[in-house]
Amino acid sequence: MSSKKDQKDGGLQAVFTRRDFLKGTMTAAAAAVALSACGPFIKNQEKATLELRWLGWEHYNVKKIVDAFQEKYKVKVSSGFFDGNSEAYNKLKAGGTDDFDLVMADGFWPRLYAKQGLVQPVDYSKISNMKYVFDDFKPPNYMLLKEEDGDRMIAAPNCWGGYGFTVNMDKVDEADAESISLLFNEKYKGHLSTSARFEENIALAGILVAYRMGTINAPRPDGKSFNPYVLTDEELEEAKKLLIKQKKLLLTRWNDEDTLERLLRSESVWASPEWSGIYRRIYFDKLDGKTDLNMRHVLKPKEGGLGWVDTWAITSGVKDSEKLELVHKWIDFRLDPDNMAIVATDVGWSPTVDVRDKVPQRFVDSLFLNNTSAIRGLYQFDAPSSPEKWERVWSEVEAS
Repeated sequence: MSSKKDQKDGGLQAVFTRRDFLKGTMTAAAAAVALSACGPFIKNQEKATLELRWLGWEHYNVKKIVDAFQEKYKVKVSSGFFDGNSEAYNKLKAGGTDDFDLVMADGFWPRLYAKQGLVQPVDYSKISNMKYVFDDFKPPNYMLLKEEDGDRMIAAPNCWGGYGFTVNMDKVDEADAESISLLFNEKYKGHLSTSARFEENIALAGILVAYRMGTINAPRPDGKSFNPYVLTDEELEEAKKLLIKQKKLLLTRWNDEDTLERLLRSESVWASPEWSGIYRRIYFDKLDGKTDLNMRHVLKPKEGGLGWVDTWAITSGVKDSEKLELVHKWIDFRLDPDNMAIVATDVGWSPTVDVRDKVPQRFVDSLFLNNTSAIRGLYQFDAPSSPEKWERVWSEVEAS
């Protein structure tokens, strides 16, 4: 979901840090300082003009959409931005519910917000454009928009995607491309790469070891379904062993999108996880006759993969009926298919709304709009259940 300079191409750069669950997590005190500095989100001094204030990922601050909303409803829209869910969470906990009317989140985070009383229910009867949302992103197919122990809706869907593998199919055997084990395959030693993000490295390894151990579909200690961010000690230990073995196979762990793109284009790297933005740029270049690279993006490996659905939620600070009406209008406006088509082509993220008749075929294909059911096989982003254990495991991997 860092710098947002590559968003117009559907790039990774914004996503690379937007999902920064642990690194850089702000303390409440630091969040309060940041909150005071990241405006504008103060109340509009012109009493006649209602102001809507939202907190989210900067790449969704699309000027043509924001301007159209302001003009249609004669209101002022202001925004604050974050790089990761934990940062947004800390901002809300530090008083942000009084400073923002809407907040964005993905994966399991909306439920955490709801449990902490940071957000309030969303009235779907006021969001007519929900009818254009793919069924794959609505209950009962996708349940994270609902509170965990109730029936109230706590968020509305926005965009979705995965953390799949971009693979050079002229270098990697077809039989190897569809499995997470590709990232641990000695056949491709020196031509593999992963990001430097330890959470996703451990989670992907966790999926593979749970699949091999047969625990991925077995009853879990917490009574819930498998979640690669909630690994047992045994699974975590096996994931660590796998990651230690992987180290000698990697050319590098990349920190930014530009580095990975250069490595893929030079064919130094043949396979790496990424958010599909690099794949999309190379794929478009091939369609335009600018490259002969034969890349595939494996959205959902056979063992299961990582993914996300980002959402809009209403903060608990919204009290008066006029403002409550306005925030629902904002969500509805953002879900309008014409606006979501802009998000698809200008921002480069895949809408949860069906815009297949509004965007060029290359976007339909590369944003996987004919394959939205893949979200059911992607484990949603979450915070590690034991940050201390995960950090210790990663330290041991790095020191090995």
